[in-house]
Amino acid sequence: MLSAKLLGNPYTFLHIINPEFHKEDKTKPNSIGRFLKVRQKFVEFFENDIFMQEESEAFYVYKQSTPFHQFLGFIGGADLTEYENGKIKKHEETLTAREKTFTQYLDIVKFNAEPVLLFHKDNSDIEKLLIKLSSKRPEYEYTTTDEVKHELWVVKKPAQVEKVKEVFGTLNETYIADGHHRCASSYRYYKDIGGQSTANQHALAYFISESRLNIMDFNRVVSDLNGHSIESFIEAIKKNFKVTKSRKKSPSPTKAGEISMYLDQSWYLLNPNEENIDHNHPVESLDTRLLTRFLLEPILDIHDLKTDERISFISGDRGIKGLKKAVDKGSAMVAFGLFPVSPKQLIDVADANLIMPPKSTWIEPKLRSGLTIYPLD
Repeated sequence: MLSAKLLGNPYTFLHIINPEFHKEDKTKPNSIGRFLKVRQKFVEFFENDIFMQEESEAFYVYKQSTPFHQFLGFIGGADLTEYENGKIKKHEETLTAREKTFTQYLDIVKFNAEPVLLFHKDNSDIEKLLIKLSSKRPEYEYTTTDEVKHELWVVKKPAQVEKVKEVFGTLNETYIADGHHRCASSYRYYKDIGGQSTANQHALAYFISESRLNIMDFNRVVSDLNGHSIESFIEAIKKNFKVTKSRKKSPSPTKAGEISMYLDQSWYLLNPNEENIDHNHPVESLDTRLLTRFLLEPILDIHDLKTDERISFISGDRGIKGLKKAVDKGSAMVAFGLFPVSPKQLIDVADANLIMPPKSTWIEPKLRSGLTIYPLD
């Protein structure tokens, strides 16, 4: 698939992030040699006028339309001093090694082409401005082979640019939806390498309101029952959950506090015992945490969701059928379907300076690399 795209389109950004296509002198992934080749290919595209660069300060309004959802927001630079002072809030931990690798990448390639996805609380002024700026025909419009339509409006009139700055200046905080490592690495680059210039003080970001965000479930499948028989496994679950056999055609959870389980060609509904739920704690009240604390850890002996090879994760875009398929084909013994985390729950966790359990959310939109590029030099 990748080869076909590279062969069929000499102008695709994929050539930049895959600079060794059909070349014999291969370098190791995430190596300095590979990053230097990415930079070389980027410069080649730039010098051949494949890129179009705005001549003045600009923002973009970007709309992404899928068969199921439509996303509309602004693309611009997120001020990294706001990450430093806690106004850009996070809900995930980052790995220092990954931060260092991406910081080195930025230092060598000198561009940022994959926006961090930031969301903010609904704001009527921002919404009105978005609708106004996107009311005319977009400057750029195309549809990709995955049936996703992309539309881009250039906001470069000085009065419009200042208006965007004005309405965003009223926000007290924004929240990282996707791209925690990219944001942390951009901040590290700004502080340690970038010389604290105006350009390096910002990270490429897509800003979207909480009501336009699409947060999907991130579900779990486990390869074995940790020595339990099916009967003893269900009995063990009953100590902390109400277990009901489901006859629904679509057994997905319908609300927070419900967990679907697929086991031995049958669907079950699990409801955590009320006394186990701390409704005042942003993390301990999450279904993902309740499942881990009262089932995965004590019954299946799974204590680290990041490293235990017995557990895998299936994103909500694959639906409940993806869970059933994993068990029916024998790659897992049991599957758990979760109700999606809400934007408010993400906000509550971030506002409390806490961390979401691993693999709690599958968030859309997914942004394409190279649609917009933010040069760091």
